[in-house]
Amino acid sequence: MQARVKLHAMHNPRHPQVLPVRAGVSPSCVVLPTRGQGSMLDFLAQRLPMVAREQWRQRMHAGDVVDERGRCVAPEQPFEGGLRLYYYRSLSAEPVLPFAPTLLHQDPHLVVADKPHFMPVTPSGRYLQHTLLVRLKRQLGLPQLSPVHRIDRDTAGLVLLSVQQCTRGAYQALFRERRITKHYEAIAPWRADVVFPRDHTSRIEPGPQFFRMQEVPGPPNSHTHMQLLAVAGDWAHYRLSPSTGKRHQLRVHMAALGLPLRNDPFYPVVDDPPPGDYSRPLQLLARALEFVDPLSGERRVFESERRLAMPPGE
Repeated sequence: MQARVKLHAMHNPRHPQVLPVRAGVSPSCVVLPTRGQGSMLDFLAQRLPMVAREQWRQRMHAGDVVDERGRCVAPEQPFEGGLRLYYYRSLSAEPVLPFAPTLLHQDPHLVVADKPHFMPVTPSGRYLQHTLLVRLKRQLGLPQLSPVHRIDRDTAGLVLLSVQQCTRGAYQALFRERRITKHYEAIAPWRADVVFPRDHTSRIEPGPQFFRMQEVPGPPNSHTHMQLLAVAGDWAHYRLSPSTGKRHQLRVHMAALGLPLRNDPFYPVVDDPPPGDYSRPLQLLARALEFVDPLSGERRVFESERRLAMPPGE
């Protein structure tokens, strides 16, 4: 075990490579506060109680908890303030998603995937192996693969992922500096009194419920250009083009107009389906991305192969 850890123990304070990717999962990190007492086991059991104390002990004995210098951490080891610990996240049970992403593009620097509804981009909550990132790491054998941006678990469509850490910043800058055009499509109610095309700006902040956002008074920090594509009875097909990337921005903006997206489990009210119910996918699709590649200078245009459908006559 010591030999395995030593192999990955080249220390870098910013990016310590102390544990390899395992089954597509990169190690997680927790930083010890500057002050504390007791043992390392005491700290982990208190800080991360979702893992039982005895399970932490077993992981430490197996060499699956390592510090930033590549040293295996023993359960009885005294607390050391400011130290980073790395460990593998695992789940005793994980929902199996009956969907698969589509690989649209791959080159030495960039991967473009077409994500299905209900699939998280990165590990969180109840999902680990059945996330877009972990699936693609396993499928493509790319341990450094990392999303350049993210879309909600409920949203389907395009996700850009960086292949190499050394060029990741160039693609992240496209989003940070708003040098990328994003087009989404959505199905929502139609109202004759809401005129399109239109621009919607507002200030979006976290709401009282941690998983929801809300519009509040103050200087705008979000902007979406909205177009009407088609109308069928009480429903309409919209094109939404955000220039900012606030969490749940499109869902919040449409709900604020009295046009909540079809099957939205959070807006305007919480109506989350029970686990395993995939019958009501949120009708929101990350449809297209356009940008000038910062490495090659080439104009890139990617489009999702997925489609939204108007509901049958209601």
